[in-house]
Amino acid sequence: MAVDTDKEKLEEEIKDLDMEKYSKDYSEDSLWKKIRDNVSSAGLNLIYKALQLYYVTESPACPLKVKAGIYAALGYFISPIDLIPDITPIVGFADDATAVGMALVLAQVYIDDEVKAKARGKIHDMFGMKALAKLPQETDEEASA
Repeated sequence: MAVDTDKEKLEEEIKDLDMEKYSKDYSEDSLWKKIRDNVSSAGLNLIYKALQLYYVTESPACPLKVKAGIYAALGYFISPIDLIPDITPIVGFADDATAVGMALVLAQVYIDDEVKAKARGKIHDMFGMKALAKLPQETDEEASA
């Protein structure tokens, strides 16, 4: 399928990037600005996943290597200069979503109920109850995983 091939190509291109450069672009203030300014184009689910990564980095149980990978992905998300410019209609955040997704794989064992609750709380604080209601609900399988 063309979509799978395009996704695989994008994942390979992101793997080849100098992610250390993007980790230097990361700052908490830049993350909050990117989220506030781009929720409608990036999508609430991507914002929620980025927030989960942010809250994982606050955990003392999260190893430094995982935090470094998260900071690189969040730096990439924040950066206006990446593989597909964010202003590109429809696909502008596809590369950002791929970078966030790859960091989620690294961080998945550290994304617990507390991290999810903090991310949901931040969505509520920034965008209100209507936005929070739009987030997918956890299934029983996800909750027990």
